[in-house]
Amino acid sequence: MTFLMAFVTIFLAELGDKTQLATLALAAGGHARWLVFLGAALALTATSALAVLVGSALGEFLPVFWLRRGAGVLMIALGVLFVIRPG
Repeated sequence: MTFLMAFVTIFLAELGDKTQLATLALAAGGHARWLVFLGAALALTATSALAVLVGSALGEFLPVFWLRRGAGVLMIALGVLFVIRPG
């Protein structure tokens, strides 16, 4: 169940984001589509691995409840910042 929840959450969150659009532009601009795919996949894997390592380390010191709350507050703050930021 954890695998499925992680997959669906990340899959839906990544649809149409700036990383996917950058990958789309890179693939459209050249003939090395498989290299673009491999580079993008490796980058997402590396950032996900970093998130798992940091999350695991923080989980040793902080309760999961506070980690989820902190992540939620950070996401809301970033959303507000992007909405009110000019340009």
